[in-house]
Amino acid sequence: MAKKPDTSTRIADNKKAAFNYFFEERFEAGIVLEGWEVKSLREGKVQLTDGYVVIRNGELFIIGLQIQPLGTASTHITPDRQRTRKLLMHKAEIKRLIGKVEQKGHTLVPINLHWKAGKIKCEIALAKGKAEHDKRDTIKDREGKREVQRVMKNNRV
Repeated sequence: MAKKPDTSTRIADNKKAAFNYFFEERFEAGIVLEGWEVKSLREGKVQLTDGYVVIRNGELFIIGLQIQPLGTASTHITPDRQRTRKLLMHKAEIKRLIGKVEQKGHTLVPINLHWKAGKIKCEIALAKGKAEHDKRDTIKDREGKREVQRVMKNNRV
């Protein structure tokens, strides 16, 4: 299980995933990128919200990750902003994930992209989808916490 990365090294977060899924386990994977993609990630031109992870032939791939090419990208390449990108993990971890993903209702969801030792890593989670009433509970809890914060702030002043 991966450690939680430092917030200063984060590139992008998938906030929508926490709303739509219960996270059971978290994993850290490397990601295969082209040069222009790394430059775009340094600029923060990435969107993770529509991304999901699939397993094909014993390998992990992330689909739906959008990296916006920079205007200064090289002229000899044609950037594909939504190409399928390979994730790198140990074979034993992938085999373990295959068994868990085959269970009903489980999926692999990208949570965030972050820097680690000069390399870009993708944190993925083994997740189970939330039902509609669970989402409503999440909204109710969040609004309750906001209300408490408002009251606390008004009482201090």
